[in-house]
This record gives sequence, C-alpha cells and structure tokens, in this order.
Amino acid sequence: MKQIIQNLKSGETILEDIPAPKAGAGQVLIQTTRSLVSLGTERMLVEFGKASLISKARQQPDKVKQVLDKVKSDGLLPTMEAVFKRLDQPLTLGYCNVGKVIGVGTGVSGFKIGDRVASNGHHAEFVTVPQNLVAAIPDNVTDDEATFTVIGSIGLQGIRLLDPTLGETVVVVGLGLIGLITAELLMANGCNVIGVDLDDAKLAIAKEKGIQVANPKSGIDPVKFVESATNGVGADGVIITASAKTDELISQAARMCRKRGKVILVGVIGLNLRRSDFYDKEISFQVSCSYGPGRYDDDYEQKGRDYPIGYVRWTEKRNFETILESMSKGRLKLKPLITEVIELVDYNKIYGAIGQSNSIASIIAYPENSSPETSIKVTTKDFSASSGNIGIIGTGNFTKMVILPAMGKIGTNIKSIASARGVSSTIMAKKYGIGDSTTDYMQILNDPEVNTVMITTRHNMHAPMVIEAMNAGKNVFVEKPLALNDQELNDVITAYEKNNVTLTVGFNRRFSPHIQKVKQLVNDSAPKNMIANMNAGNIPADVWVHDMKVGGGRIIGEACHLIDLLSYISGSKVKSVCMNALGNNAEENTDNATILLKFENGDNGVVNYFANGDKSYSKERIEVYSEGKTIVVDNFRLTMGYGTSGFTKLKTKLDKGHAAQFKMLTERAKEGGQALIPFDELVNASRASIAAVESLKTNAWVQV
Repeated sequence: MKQIIQNLKSGETILEDIPAPKAGAGQVLIQTTRSLVSLGTERMLVEFGKASLISKARQQPDKVKQVLDKVKSDGLLPTMEAVFKRLDQPLTLGYCNVGKVIGVGTGVSGFKIGDRVASNGHHAEFVTVPQNLVAAIPDNVTDDEATFTVIGSIGLQGIRLLDPTLGETVVVVGLGLIGLITAELLMANGCNVIGVDLDDAKLAIAKEKGIQVANPKSGIDPVKFVESATNGVGADGVIITASAKTDELISQAARMCRKRGKVILVGVIGLNLRRSDFYDKEISFQVSCSYGPGRYDDDYEQKGRDYPIGYVRWTEKRNFETILESMSKGRLKLKPLITEVIELVDYNKIYGAIGQSNSIASIIAYPENSSPETSIKVTTKDFSASSGNIGIIGTGNFTKMVILPAMGKIGTNIKSIASARGVSSTIMAKKYGIGDSTTDYMQILNDPEVNTVMITTRHNMHAPMVIEAMNAGKNVFVEKPLALNDQELNDVITAYEKNNVTLTVGFNRRFSPHIQKVKQLVNDSAPKNMIANMNAGNIPADVWVHDMKVGGGRIIGEACHLIDLLSYISGSKVKSVCMNALGNNAEENTDNATILLKFENGDNGVVNYFANGDKSYSKERIEVYSEGKTIVVDNFRLTMGYGTSGFTKLKTKLDKGHAAQFKMLTERAKEGGQALIPFDELVNASRASIAAVESLKTNAWVQV
C-alpha cells in the first residue's frame, strides 16, 4: 500500500510503499477513501523537518536536555549516533481519515465490515485504529465532509472548556480550518462570534457565515474592535486557534476579555504571559488538549476502556460523534471550506507548496482497488542461497539503535523484519538490506528459509511469541525479559523441552570484554561478594514499562540483566532472593529497590536498582570482592583491579557486550551449535527476577 511519510532529517515528504497493517485486538482495519490535510499542523511538521539541526534543537529544549543527560552517562559519540539514528526514522503524517471497515479485531464492539467511519488514521491506503478513536458516519454525510470530524473535534473541545452560554460574545483568534469550524460551532450554540485573522479570504468566508471580522493587517486594533462591538464590556471568552510565535496574541486575548473572562488556547503561540494582563481582570487561562478527554491515555485509546458517561460526558469518541451529528443535521456546513481534492499520487501538489498555500482545506482521494498486502519485498537479494537467515519481530528503539547497526557491521543475513504498522520495518529494511518488510510476524515464523527469529517487542509479547517461534521450529533470540510471571516461564519451559531448538535471552553484559576480564581475574570456586549498581534514571509513571501486565515493571524488565550478570560472575545459580524497596508502601512496579541474592555455591550478591539518582553519575557499576582482590567495572568503559597481580585497568569505549553477542548469534545461525547461554541459567535469572517482586509483596526471602 501507499502511505505519506516525512523524513525528519531532510524534511522530504515521501509516498512510500509499505505493507498494510492487520487489525489487532481492539482495533478496526480501515480502507481509506479520503483524508484531510491539516495545513496548519502538517505545515509545522514539514517546516520542522526542513530546519537545520540547530534550529530543531532550539524548537525542542526539553529534547536538548535529554541529549545532554545522555552525553553525561554514555559519552558524546554514542549520544550523537543515537540522535542521528532517531532523525533517520520517518514521521507518519495525517490524522483526519475516512474510509470503510474491512477488518475487525478481537474485543471490538459497535463496528462491522462495510461500515463507513471517520478516525484519526494517517494518510495511508489502509490504517488500523483503536475503536475509541473511530466513529460511524451518518448516511447523509459525504466522505469529503466526514474528513473534518477529527479537526472539528479539536475546535469543539476548546468550546467545551470555554463553556459559553446563549448570547455570550466569543472571539476566535485565527480563522484557519480549526478556527472557522470553531466559529461556526459557536454560532450554532447561540453565541455572538468575532473572528480575527490576517487573511482576507478567510475573513470573507467567516463573514458569509454571519461572523463579525477584524483584520489587524488593515490597521484595525483587535482589542479596541472587540471593546466597540461589546459596548465596552469585553468578550466573555477568547479561543485562540492561531499558529504564531509571537507573545502578543495571548496579551491581546486577555485584554479583549471582560472581567473574569476566559482564554482557551487551542493553537500554538508564544506564551510569555504578562501578569498584569490577567491580574487586573482575573482572567482564566486554559490550554485545550486535542480531541478531548481520553487523549494520550493508553487505557482509553489503546485498551478501549471508555470513561463512564455519567462522570465524563464528552470523550474523544463522543466529540467525534457530535461533529458528525452536527453535519448530519445541517448545523455545520463544511463543503464551502474544501479548496481542492487531490489524488493520492499527486500528493506533492499539496506538500510541495504547503508553506505558501492559500488553501483552506485540501482533501486527498484514494484509489478504490488497492489490496491490503501484509508483506512487501524490499531488496532483490536471493536469501534461498544463504544460510543462517534471521527474521526480526519488533522495531522499537533497541532494534533501531543497537541490533541493526551491530548486525549491519558483521553482515548478518536478515531476511525479514516485522512491525505492527509497517512503516518502521520498511525504512529499516531499506537501510540495512533486509529482504522483506511485513506487518504479519507469522509470515516470518512460517518461512522455511528463516532458521532464527529475534523478538524485540513489548515485554508482554515475549513469552507468547517465543513459544510460537519454538513450536514453528525456529531458534529464538528474545530481548529481556523472557517472561513476566511464573506461568509464562513454565509455558516457555514446556515448549522448549518438546522442540529441538535453541533459546537465547539478550543478557548481553556477560559478553562485555570488561566482564570477561572479571571472569579471568576471579576463581569460580572462591567465595565472592558482588555488588551491581544501576543508576537507571527516572521514567514517568505512565510509561508502559511500569504496567505489570505489559512491561512487568523495571525489576523484572531490566534488573534481570544484573541478576544474570552476578550469576555469571559467580559461576552459580541463584538459590534465594529478598527485595526491599524505597518507601513505606512500595508498589510491585517499584524502580527503587535493593535485591539480596544468595547463590547455590554460597556467594552473596546485591543488586541496587535506583531511579532517583543523577544521570551525570555512572549508569552501571559492578564491584567484586574475592580472595583479597577488588575489581570495579565502571559503566563498561573502565575496569580497575586492586590486589590483582599483573592487572591494573582495562579501558574501552562503552561496551556492554552487544557486538560480541550478536556476532556469536550470527555465527550460530549460520553454523549451528549450542545456545549462547545455557537454558537453565536463563530460567534461573528469569525466575529470580520474578521472585524478587514476590519477595517485596510477601516481605520474606523467596526460594528460587
């Protein structure tokens, strides 16, 4: 299928061939008939992409801080490599989609094959969208009109926050697409509306709808205009839908208002507020968040958990439905706003001149005879002649930043790569010479030319996919963790025991040259005290890794690395675990904890996993005490030996063992042989990390 994407590094807008997505749980698969180009929002994205690196940095100071933090922890060169790899990733454009349902995922209610729907899907021939971001289109609303659903909901949400009543005067600053729809909705609500814009063509459209208009470009002072129009009272509220860098708009909005008026920001403007503008009249100011309640809430958007109507009357979906009903009943007339309808293949007529366009609304029309192929061939290489072909399932940051760059250097034969939406897998396939891009990972499992599968999806998918891959007769590499609970782990063990395959978990640190040096310096049979410190850094509480059902928490999801590492240094498996966490009422998904480990050979281990430290300090530090020796590994760049005859230090660039691990994995895929890590050690480290969380809940040592 065809999809419009943008290269963030160059700003180039491309019509790309990618595989069509599949309807996952809670999603509908839509064949697009029309999509609306949001000229304001998409112009900003295109112009951002075309900007220089310095200009991009100036526009995103929060991202600059993240980069500086990474420089402190990882060094300059690795950080710059990561930044440029991130800029290489495409941006999917569009969020105003109309089409017909051709697939319904499990758990979806209210939709069936053939329904016409509006959604926030991208500019693509086929899109998958969670059911709470999809609304059915009334029969008397055309596809062209329905493309305004999502963008109309943005304006509607601003109105809901303002909460105007019949007869009030509201000023709409910025009469672009959202502004014109907002103004018309306010008129339908019985408000007196004043529109302010610099474009006479937009003001003319507003005037035809009965809206008073003012153009500051013609010398009109908008504040005085509003005062005159309201007999000196001022506006009851102002909704700013403009996109501008100036701070003057927010100042004018406050000065336009009556005492205790309201200002709602829907657009993007400068926000250096002058206290006096708001203080004198006790003006209220609020920023509107997109389509309404539910936006950016994974429970609502991705998991389909609706808010009770008795407590949250208007959600994103209910706002979509309101806009469509307003069109159906003739309260919202949007056909006059349509400037042009362009065929998908001619998309550059819109994007090529997006900065200079005077268009109000541009609509893209899609072909009717497209087929939703879930796999496409990217390179012409014949993989049937090569041995050790690998398939990759998952295209998250670890795949982008670590796996593919490492495997690209050693010439790994990667035949297929899968991602849920197909965009990232296609871009990566082109960059690294991978044969196929697919949105159906079962095509990789069923491919007889693939003998090894790498799984790098979200954590809750690891165990089920490992089992599927082993049952398909594939050797498996899975990024940590192997499983989120004992039941998943037991199911993996059962599948492993009945299939003649190998399984490797991405416990890469044991392959680092620094840890290999530690193994040379200590005696497996000698008693050892070991400490592993992880200065993990804070991750916001709403990120998926903290969800015990999805990410398993950071102890199971990441501290397992350190448990495996200490087990490897000890040369012995963990026998029992006890975990204590920060605070008096620590949750099971804590990321501030100390884990005590007792090994079968009597060794002691301590894992300190902390998220409340400073990133300028080393992220990881390993200490080993044994036979009068002390060995310290500092962030896998410097290893110091004390009391170690003949050894003082080992210094390298940051090396956590990824390159060595993937080189060995590639060799095993081509030549066969044992797994990189014995299966019983994988199970033990996984079981111990799960037991650590159980120890916290039971406040006791747990036997592994």
